[in-house]
Amino acid sequence: MKMKHHKMKLNGWIIVIALAFTTTANAQEGGNSKLESAKIGLITNRLNLSTDQAALFWPVYNEFDDKKKEIRKSLRKLVVETNTLTTSDEKILANLREGLNLQQKEVDVEREYMAKFLKVINVRQLAELYKAEQLFTSMLLKRLNQNQQKANGRE
Repeated sequence: MKMKHHKMKLNGWIIVIALAFTTTANAQEGGNSKLESAKIGLITNRLNLSTDQAALFWPVYNEFDDKKKEIRKSLRKLVVETNTLTTSDEKILANLREGLNLQQKEVDVEREYMAKFLKVINVRQLAELYKAEQLFTSMLLKRLNQNQQKANGRE
């Protein structure tokens, strides 16, 4: 009984994560350039990049961001595959393991790019970059939540 409850709880979290990723992906498809512009503006403002730094920083950041997007796209695909009634236990387990592998890959990319970033920005700017990315994600999720509440007639 305990295992069944744990499995249901895990599936609940998978649903929540899938909805968040799907909603974020859909929002990005419709207003991708606006979102990217907002993100660039926030990062530029928070890091206070010099002209020389900006010229070196953005190509590295764009590579970093593209690699992370690919990994997250693969994670979303796994979540969708895992979250069906017909998915076998073996497939769910394989997808969970693959999810962990993808999360490790994301950590590896972050570790690799930390070194690359530190060649063009200082450590305080790097810390601020991570804060800016978290802030942007938080703002995006908050806005998506507000839009969902409006759509559901709660506001």
